Amino acid sequence: MTPFEMIKAHLSTAVPFATYTGVVIETVGDGTARASLPMRREVSNHIGTPHAGAMFTLGEAVSGAAMAGAFADTLLGLRPVAAEARIGYLKVAKGDLTAEARTDQAPDSLRATLAAEGKVSFPVLVAITDETGAEVARMEIAWHVSPVRG
Repeated sequence: MTPFEMIKAHLSTAVPFATYTGVVIETVGDGTARASLPMRREVSNHIGTPHAGAMFTLGEAVSGAAMAGAFADTLLGLRPVAAEARIGYLKVAKGDLTAEARTDQAPDSLRATLAAEGKVSFPVLVAITDETGAEVARMEIAWHVSPVRG
């Protein structure tokens, strides 16, 4: 099993709220990830479309997977924290959702900064599309990564 496959498997249980919501991490790569959220009544809003909170959860979860992928070989010794998140809802979403995330900087650069400075902060960019292929939301999540203390 590759480190990326281990991250994908671990995230399925490590974040109970995302799992409860129905988020499925589909792929994890070196600073990238893809996730989906099937449309169900439980994640809908008052007009029968995906709830803004469910969309946020999808975006935050996939950003964490992309962040984890950037540090796959050393992740167990790190303490990642999502420090800030912004979302822009672009249009009403229809049906199942897919989110694609990528680190804003090259993963090699992030790892080099962590090695040199003992910590690194960076954004992960997320695009969320609906079942029609329309981009319905954009997110930027600021991650802070440092070694585990103690």
